[in-house]
Amino acid sequence: MKPFRRNKITVVGAGNVGATSAMRILEAGLGDVVLLDVAEGIAMGKAEDLMDAASLIGHGCTITGTSDYKDTKDSDVVVVTAGFARKPGMTREELLCKNASVAKDVTINFMKFSVNPVVIVVTNPLDIMSYIVYKESGLDSKRVFGMAGCLDSSRMNLMVSRFLNRPLDVIDSMVLGTHGETMVPVISRSKVDNILLSDAASEDTVNNIVEKTKSRGAEIVSYLGTGSAFYAPSAGIFRMIKAVLEDTQEIMPCSCMLSGEFGIDGIYLGVPAQLGREGVEDIVEIPLDENEKRLLHAASESVSSQISALKL
Repeated sequence: MKPFRRNKITVVGAGNVGATSAMRILEAGLGDVVLLDVAEGIAMGKAEDLMDAASLIGHGCTITGTSDYKDTKDSDVVVVTAGFARKPGMTREELLCKNASVAKDVTINFMKFSVNPVVIVVTNPLDIMSYIVYKESGLDSKRVFGMAGCLDSSRMNLMVSRFLNRPLDVIDSMVLGTHGETMVPVISRSKVDNILLSDAASEDTVNNIVEKTKSRGAEIVSYLGTGSAFYAPSAGIFRMIKAVLEDTQEIMPCSCMLSGEFGIDGIYLGVPAQLGREGVEDIVEIPLDENEKRLLHAASESVSSQISALKL
């Protein structure tokens, strides 16, 4: 009889995003967690704190804090959150050179100990970091994808709710493109009370919703002063891991490698993806209006130029 084995999820980076993600994963019982950080003691301290809460929450999973990649051996899912956080006034693109070397180093190390994990990239600039992790890992591109579009879509849901004074459960927004200044809120697919957003709100209101969605991450950074958002990003990470480990086939916007879909090839970009045990099971090519197509291609050109600048 094959011995029982829980899913094993490694979270690289024990900062706010990584530690909060680990907590969500652990307390939902999705599997055993390894929380890794190169700063000695940080991951261990947070992991032990989380284990102190186990009997209060009532889950039976474990979390190990470590700075040694050997402890990540045979991970089913690896979440990459390690990297430098944005500071007030800093764009995601300004993080590019700083975080590219971090992404390479992290990937080389976890791939020494896990054969074929699903990898979820969170480090910014998200789309470029996903491409770097894919290239360095040697994994099938379907097994490497980035958490961004579902977070941006959730942020847009909130903006719609606030501008139109409607509850969140009747709002369904979609944001594609990059996780940054060239994100593409898809107005033609966003609905309120099952009515198209463009029919439910004036053009000025829609434009305000779009601008607030695009600047939401920077707004939170400005409030915090140091660091960036982590509660909502960790929720996006949790939702993706759950879809993978429970093989739900849920469709949500993710940063995926495109191979001709939407007329774009060879880069990572936020598109609707069907997630399951193998990672990105399918990319869903939804119809877009002409302006949305133009913006999506502009986003792809932005990513391409940044990848070219890195000379990978």
